[in-house]
Amino acid sequence: MTVLKMKNDAKRCPGPVSRRTFLEIGGISILGLGMSDYLRYQAEAASRGDDMSDTSVIFIWLPGGPPHMETYDMKPEAPIDYRGEFKPIRTNVPGIDVCEHLPRHAKIADRFTLIRSIHHKFADHGGGHKRLMTGRVPATPTGTVNDAPAVNCIVKKMLENGRSEMPACVTEVDGSRAGIDTFAMGPAWLGPSTTPFTVAGDPHKPGFKVQNIGVKQEMEDRLDDRLAMLKGVDKFRREVDKTGAMKAMDGFNRQAIEMLMSEKVRNAFDLSKEPKELRDRYGWNAYGQRAILGRRLVEAGVRFVTMVWEHPRIDAPKYATYNWDSHAVNAHIFKDALWRFPCYDQALTTLIEDLYERGLDRKVLLVCTGEFGRTPRITVRRGTQTGVEQPGRDHWPQAMSVLVSGGSMQTGQVIGATNSKGEHPSERPLSPNDLWASVYRHVGIDHTHTLHDLQGRPMQILPFGKPIPEIGPVHA
Repeated sequence: MTVLKMKNDAKRCPGPVSRRTFLEIGGISILGLGMSDYLRYQAEAASRGDDMSDTSVIFIWLPGGPPHMETYDMKPEAPIDYRGEFKPIRTNVPGIDVCEHLPRHAKIADRFTLIRSIHHKFADHGGGHKRLMTGRVPATPTGTVNDAPAVNCIVKKMLENGRSEMPACVTEVDGSRAGIDTFAMGPAWLGPSTTPFTVAGDPHKPGFKVQNIGVKQEMEDRLDDRLAMLKGVDKFRREVDKTGAMKAMDGFNRQAIEMLMSEKVRNAFDLSKEPKELRDRYGWNAYGQRAILGRRLVEAGVRFVTMVWEHPRIDAPKYATYNWDSHAVNAHIFKDALWRFPCYDQALTTLIEDLYERGLDRKVLLVCTGEFGRTPRITVRRGTQTGVEQPGRDHWPQAMSVLVSGGSMQTGQVIGATNSKGEHPSERPLSPNDLWASVYRHVGIDHTHTLHDLQGRPMQILPFGKPIPEIGPVHA
């Protein structure tokens, strides 16, 4: 197989739309049914001229910045202080190598594509998060409070139409880091109604449950009464409301209630429905169990699932770090990798295989990346936890690697290349916007479409960028 080279001083959002706001009856007054306003707003956003097929995105977010030279862009011929301790191994696609500690990747390289030439200019976590999550150059290089809407919020605004029981967008995060501002995933001027539904917690822990989905039996009875009442006034509304506005309101009210009572919603979030053998295959850690939940959600109709993979949530040694931020002061980069990579390798490759085995590879586009790569040259510092000198790599937005799979694309490719020391793109330089333009294309959104901010100013979804041809369906 051929290998290709390739200030707005926005106000801080009060926080994510919580499960309580989204699904719990406490967030919907039986008398007022405030959720109906929410649903009606979303339906108004759905009127576009695009031909949108039944497609979804699984976005795996690796905050902190995974090391490209320890994963997908190894440089075995570089000087020792660049190449590090690990060696590349061949994959099942001639010409594509990955790290020796990603052996499962090596077996299925024909089912994913590596992009090695995406880059940008924001080396701070905050700036990097905003640059990646919004597709815009941030007004400030630090801080993770969005000054522009995150991609998942735009997808929610454009695709959620009020006709599906399932939310359009779901984000899976650690329980202690569930705020939208943690990873620059806020809606900014789009408003909190476009904030994805957040699932917080560690799904591999015994007793994990998505809270506040569904209602108690006594509440179901009250809701049934409400639905009957609404049905009873349909005739009156049809007679007195020639514009159809009241009838539409009735529909939104009805959907708001039915979302609470939906067996489909409850089942989609219920990991106990999965066979133990398959959960074993994914791995009993946060990465693996979030992955299987993500697959269940796109199967059920969620259009954009974000999975935040920081800590695998198993006992961490003191030489490891919470997320992928492998500075020498935080972690011994190579020991951290030996602890972290097996969970990552197992969860990601099992998800890819599962999508293909279920025929979801044509529907689902999988994207896996962090906010930037790591410095090509290794640094040595005293670790704050270990108290000894240890190797690490610092922030490096000039080069990063992205893995993509599914989406009906021709996989088993490498797009772009970096120079011999992994410092910057040497072939086919690409920006995060090119990646997002490809994602928007997959879900049927025109990335040149114009939205309006709070001042009424027109804002193109992506101010620049164009889809990467290889990340698109192969036409017969």
